[in-house]
Amino acid sequence: MRKRIFGAFSRKKSGKSPAKQINSTVYVFSSLVLVSVLLLMFSSTSFIINAKNSGLSIFFGVRGGINEVTSFISRTILSVSELTELRKQHTLLISQLERFEEIQRSNVEIYQENIRLRQQLDFSRTMRYRHIPAKISGRDPNNLFSALVINKGSYSGISNNMAVVAWQDGIHALVGKVIQTGIFESLVMPVFDINSQVSSRLSVSRYEGIVEGQGSSETSLLMRFIPKRARNEINIGDIIISSGMGGIIPADINIGRVSGINVPEYENTLYVDVIPIIDFSRLEYVFVIEAEAADDKESEEYQYIKSEIFQDFNHD
Repeated sequence: MRKRIFGAFSRKKSGKSPAKQINSTVYVFSSLVLVSVLLLMFSSTSFIINAKNSGLSIFFGVRGGINEVTSFISRTILSVSELTELRKQHTLLISQLERFEEIQRSNVEIYQENIRLRQQLDFSRTMRYRHIPAKISGRDPNNLFSALVINKGSYSGISNNMAVVAWQDGIHALVGKVIQTGIFESLVMPVFDINSQVSSRLSVSRYEGIVEGQGSSETSLLMRFIPKRARNEINIGDIIISSGMGGIIPADINIGRVSGINVPEYENTLYVDVIPIIDFSRLEYVFVIEAEAADDKESEEYQYIKSEIFQDFNHD
């Protein structure tokens, strides 16, 4: 009886039932078995190799990733550097191309200018008058841009009232006359100036008149004081030339072409509209000439031709 009481008291004092003690024992046993298995696995060669391989795989993977990132950064920096260099080369090539185009345009301009100068030289060789070549260098703003400025003056032998002609489109024609002379520049009054008056005649019918300007190169000239009886002998397109009267403008210099015929009812004369042969918007080079021919003032060939003409006239 005493033992039962003491046993009960002992179980009650420890606070554990027999079922709980058994469960604890099972847990401990299972843990020991698991630890044993793990120890066996770690102690085996295959596990060590697998662990080593896994470590190497992780290491190579990390190193490969680092290499990829490094390569990407290097390629990016290299691409930026190459792009910068390509931009520099592109800018240089554009500059060289522009320079080449400029040289090409300059060569074309020089070629065209040589053609024009050769034409002027050929015309100069055929002239029987003393002449001074000049270039249009500007327009006089004080004369409403009507007067022309040439780059030759008294230093080159130019004086007032000398005639100025030009060669354009295969024909020579009157430009005007010198009205003011400086040392190195001169002022030329063109035929379209409102103050310009040139003694002239129709080249076919030989009727004379006065060609007057109307103040603008865009406006036709007027040839006045032509007898009315000349009406049927004048045609559109007839050439008008200088008559040489007055001694300032030499004779037989082309002035323009008839573009219209006007017959006032209550006047004794008629007048015609004249389109200047010279296109003043394209005028570059001119020749300042004297009224007398060169070599006093005619060449031997000209003297010979004239003497033959007069001999034939006397025979007739």
